[in-house]
Amino acid sequence: MALVYQPVMQLSGILVSLLGWVLSCLTTYLPQWKNLNLELNELEIWTMGLWQACVVQEEGGMQCKDFDSFLALPPELRISRILMFSSNGSGLLGLLLSGFGLDCLKIGERQPEQKKRLLLFGGMLFWISGITAIVPVSWVAHSTVQEFWDENIPDIVPRWDFGEALFVGWLAGFCLILGGCLLNCTICFTEVHPSSVHYAVAEQQDQCQCLETETRP
Repeated sequence: MALVYQPVMQLSGILVSLLGWVLSCLTTYLPQWKNLNLELNELEIWTMGLWQACVVQEEGGMQCKDFDSFLALPPELRISRILMFSSNGSGLLGLLLSGFGLDCLKIGERQPEQKKRLLLFGGMLFWISGITAIVPVSWVAHSTVQEFWDENIPDIVPRWDFGEALFVGWLAGFCLILGGCLLNCTICFTEVHPSSVHYAVAEQQDQCQCLETETRP
């Protein structure tokens, strides 16, 4: 029964991880990490991402401006850039390795141990990618909450709120970790394929018949 569900679990793990990787790349470039609504002008919504700040106007659309300096950014945004790039890179490498380790792929089918190692490394890379996607998103969310409830800031000053990119990043990290778990679970359920057992038994029977013919007078 495990042999029936093993390819399904592998494909499910790859597809879930692929979805997580796409969402992770989308989170990296979305400008909606933080949202700011101005009470004086409710028709304008300010957003901030890792690369640019934008203002959304009901009549004029969206206008964005890139950040001038990397060093001038807050620490959470600087490190978030590095971590999100690491998440995207490790996720892409995990897709490549685990893709070649799938049982449905004919490449390397005579080397099952090598394919299992590729699946194992791919699953571990998905875990790393998921963690490095969740950490920066959670850090920015934590700093946003601290600034929102900071009593030293006057009440008349507008406060930043959670942006849509944070929720996309959390979903991306969850999908990557779940995909890695599915791939590594298939390694635990790996069994000997019936065709290989049948081939070994047939080969042993042929050897026995050869010995019998040689021992006959």
